[in-house]
Amino acid sequence: MSSPQAPGDGLDPSTCILVEISAALSARNEEAVDDALRAAVEARLDPVAVEETILQSYLFLGYPAALNGFGRWRAISGRPPAAPTVDDLEVWEERGEKVCGTVYGHRYPSLRENIRKLHPDMERWMVLEGYGKVLGRPGLPLVTREYCIVAILAVQGVERQLHSHLRGALHAGGDGGALDSVLEIAARFQETADARAAAGLKDDVLRRWAVTSSGDPAGAPPDGPDRRGGPSVAPSDGNT
Repeated sequence: MSSPQAPGDGLDPSTCILVEISAALSARNEEAVDDALRAAVEARLDPVAVEETILQSYLFLGYPAALNGFGRWRAISGRPPAAPTVDDLEVWEERGEKVCGTVYGHRYPSLRENIRKLHPDMERWMVLEGYGKVLGRPGLPLVTREYCIVAILAVQGVERQLHSHLRGALHAGGDGGALDSVLEIAARFQETADARAAAGLKDDVLRRWAVTSSGDPAGAPPDGPDRRGGPSVAPSDGNT
């Protein structure tokens, strides 16, 4: 596969590469992962940003994909592992509530209630581990994290979760032009029909966003299990 293509007007070159890494990991495309990681080295991207991009992928793709991604990154970049962070459950909980509240806006309370109905531990892990331990970490802006998550979910074809994180990217300060670019990158790893479905979902989110005074798309599907049976923010392989 060739090196990552130039980004669209709405996405800066560095974020484009991080999104490419995420999409390639989601597609389990080793050649594309290597291409994107080489592009990160050549562009002299902040290695912390690259590592945070790979690290957060375990929430949505499981440990095997993240471990393989780190293996390729170590081989291509030659960089040693980062220092471990210190576990702090109180910080994770506080940070998780704030970050999850930002991503979901006024839907945050109903999200927690609906996830609790699926399984109370999933609700707790979602906030504590998913948003507190991982997505609330420093080293990568929340909006960039959301763009990368959108790419992962688009490639996976999980529409309900994708809908939530398209909204989440907007809540975190993103815009439609950048989302166009994110989905253009993801489309290179999708079947045509799936790419069109993702683009249509994005258009619907943006339309609703534009016509609501609150800035939160009205009339979206309720958070909860999607038609494929997955919870609204619960990633594959049972990890949150």
